[in-house]
Amino acid sequence: MEAIGVRLVYMGTSAFAVPTLRALFEAGYSIAGVVTQPDKPGGRGHSLQASPVKQEAARLHLSVYQPATLKDDAARALFEALQPDMLVVAAYGKLVPPWLIALPRYGVLNLHGSLLPKYRGAAPIQRAVANGERETGVCTMRIDEGLDTGPVYLCEKTPIGSDETSEDVSIRLATLGSRLMIRTVEGVVTGTLQPAPQDPTQATYAPPLKKEEGRIDWTWPAPIVHNKVRGFRPWPGTVTKFRDAVCKILQSKVGQATPSAAAPGTILATKPSLAVVCGDGTLLEVVEIQAPGRKPLAGVDFANGMRIRAGEKFEPVVDNDQG
Repeated sequence: MEAIGVRLVYMGTSAFAVPTLRALFEAGYSIAGVVTQPDKPGGRGHSLQASPVKQEAARLHLSVYQPATLKDDAARALFEALQPDMLVVAAYGKLVPPWLIALPRYGVLNLHGSLLPKYRGAAPIQRAVANGERETGVCTMRIDEGLDTGPVYLCEKTPIGSDETSEDVSIRLATLGSRLMIRTVEGVVTGTLQPAPQDPTQATYAPPLKKEEGRIDWTWPAPIVHNKVRGFRPWPGTVTKFRDAVCKILQSKVGQATPSAAAPGTILATKPSLAVVCGDGTLLEVVEIQAPGRKPLAGVDFANGMRIRAGEKFEPVVDNDQG
């Protein structure tokens, strides 16, 4: 197959990018190098951690490069030495500069975790889940100098379940996207696949997540709180304060009980579930919660251990709270 002889350089960092790297390797493509972000502190000891893509590239015995920036002469010299016919990018974490876009003869292909032009930007999957979307997808596109504005090759849709987290959706989209990218690379090289321009009037944006976005406002209706719990897992997480401790709500459900007249944040019941009053009298069931420095617990076990009484309240987290 003509496409197999193409010299690729792969750029990716997060777990979302691993299946595409693996698919390209298993399909027999020549991967001249894998470019990923530098190792970063992580884990309990804050030791340097290799990115998921670096770990996969090592398993596949591929050459790995970790430039601190793509803006200096050293980065330019690296890519010119690699002589790529095509760059394939997935969740790399930095914008591709104009000089690099112009370098490979087949251009720069990107895997994006949304149905473009919706959710352009850094956090498309988390934003879609947190916004309560019932459907999302993944697209392959040709990178230009804008933010996810380039023409689109292929897309595939997938439903979002009412209790699925952004982690769940990301795993599925990564697998779907790896198959799309194989088809896209082959189609671009053989000239059988042409991209279609995006409609800019339909564009929406998915900016990077901020830690403070995870603070729960109990005046929101329960479905909105639930969507944020799902969308912001694992980071930034959704937090609330109980007895002056900042706790993470890891999993939730929208309660089906009769609406309550109690104030938002009030714990209405601890059995058979830990039920909290939200805006409009709606109820949120706290399925899993984590107190600072403790292991995650089922909501009912947390209530038992803390000897919570109905009528106590979860309070909003404010700037000077720890957590």
